[in-house]
Amino acid sequence: MAPTKEEERKLKEFKEDSPFKLGPAEKFLKAVLDIPFAFSRVDAMLYMANFESDVDYLKKSFETLEAACEELQNNRMFLKLLEAVLKTWNRMNVGTNRGDAQAFKLDTLLKLVDVNDADGKTTLMHFVVQEIIRTEGARFRDTNQILSSILNEDAKCRRLGLQVVSGISSELTNVKKAATMDSELPSSDVSKLSKGIANISEVVRINETIKSNESNQRIPESMNRFMRLAEEEILRIQAQESVALSLVKDTEYFHGNLSKEEAHPFRICRVVRDFLTVLDWVCKKSVQ
Repeated sequence: MAPTKEEERKLKEFKEDSPFKLGPAEKFLKAVLDIPFAFSRVDAMLYMANFESDVDYLKKSFETLEAACEELQNNRMFLKLLEAVLKTWNRMNVGTNRGDAQAFKLDTLLKLVDVNDADGKTTLMHFVVQEIIRTEGARFRDTNQILSSILNEDAKCRRLGLQVVSGISSELTNVKKAATMDSELPSSDVSKLSKGIANISEVVRINETIKSNESNQRIPESMNRFMRLAEEEILRIQAQESVALSLVKDTEYFHGNLSKEEAHPFRICRVVRDFLTVLDWVCKKSVQ
């Protein structure tokens, strides 16, 4: 950590014949301050040393988010589950101004277990899951002639449907992986990478104003080479970020507060992950 301007001034003004003695850390800082723009140079070198790993992290983060959005948009059973939730909601609210909804907010998924029927024993989540278990079991039976003759019993169809529904969680692996990521870091790290290039450019400019030996003259040359490559890499990362955030917006069944979702793109995956946890619990209860 670089010293403050006040600390820097005091260290530079410190006299060796002073009755007060500097500790090892202060002596080191005083020696470093004799090097022109030492801390700016150190920051630039740290940036260069960490650049590759930072870029690799960002690439993997955006790739995971892209894959998660594709899973959410293309998983047949998850889409069917969302459709069933919407249809059930409209059926419950027929005759009201909420009875013809075309979409619902993402957070609604987590509230399904809080909506009970008249006797208070069955939640909307249980009802939706049971309906899909029944229809999926029947669909699988009807499309498999060999199994059709042995799956006439309702209980057997339900078991087959339950296997299909409970398998949703294992099909959305990238969604659950993205849910563990820090929603703030990727975009802020892209911004930091861009600012870091500007800092290196400033170090190169400063170095050129200082009369130094031949070895120091090689520093701006290496930094200039690095900057050219880094700027190209940052442009690719920014393009990847744009694609990932566009995919989040294009997840149409999460219509609602888009600005909120855009600010926290991984929040979509977190809510779906929590919903999958509830779904797994309901499926296990259905077996009992």
